[in-house]
Amino acid sequence: MPIEPPPTPWHLDLGLAQPGEDLIGIGADLEPGTLLAAYRSGIFPMGLGSRGGGVMGWWSPDPRGVLFPRDLRVSRSLRRSSATFEFRVDTAFDQVVEACAAPGRKGRWITPTIARAYGELHRLGWAHSVETWQDGELVGGLYGVAVGGLFAGESMFHRATDASKAALVHLVSLVSPTDALIDVQWRTDHLATLGVREVSRTAYLQLVEAALRLPLPPAFDTA
Repeated sequence: MPIEPPPTPWHLDLGLAQPGEDLIGIGADLEPGTLLAAYRSGIFPMGLGSRGGGVMGWWSPDPRGVLFPRDLRVSRSLRRSSATFEFRVDTAFDQVVEACAAPGRKGRWITPTIARAYGELHRLGWAHSVETWQDGELVGGLYGVAVGGLFAGESMFHRATDASKAALVHLVSLVSPTDALIDVQWRTDHLATLGVREVSRTAYLQLVEAALRLPLPPAFDTA
């Protein structure tokens, strides 16, 4: 089982968040206890400055992008591509984060501080990578935080066509057939093709509360 870290000294509260506002706070720290308290409250961190630098922002998008396993849509072409890949879990976590933080990526926001924080969460058994391999090479993947039946996706990358989408499809297979909740933060056109939808913040918090009561999927249980 994951190791529970010391509790956060910060008070993470969505009580003052206004409908339609995504940014709900600034500051705090990235200690494991703070990160876990945030995810359990429907919040995640991302820096406010250029490329994720500067002051740390805390976000709870309204609306929120989510994927329910039952909503997954896999095209014939993606199914064919997926058959050419090998999938692994947690064999290259740091490499996945490094690839997601590559300097040339458009919209890059993962700083060395963020990478270290999630690396520590990984070593405690809370953060996980789903990896796409081809011919012995890491060609895509994603990473995120698993708490009960919630998988909060943080970022994904690909170096081969469909490699990141295939990782998300494999993630769904790992959390099914439970009533798991996959959080993707914001719905994009790219993710919508896989079945990602938007829900209000109020609805998302209710979904998180239910998901946290579910058992951790076996793939992410490090016991």
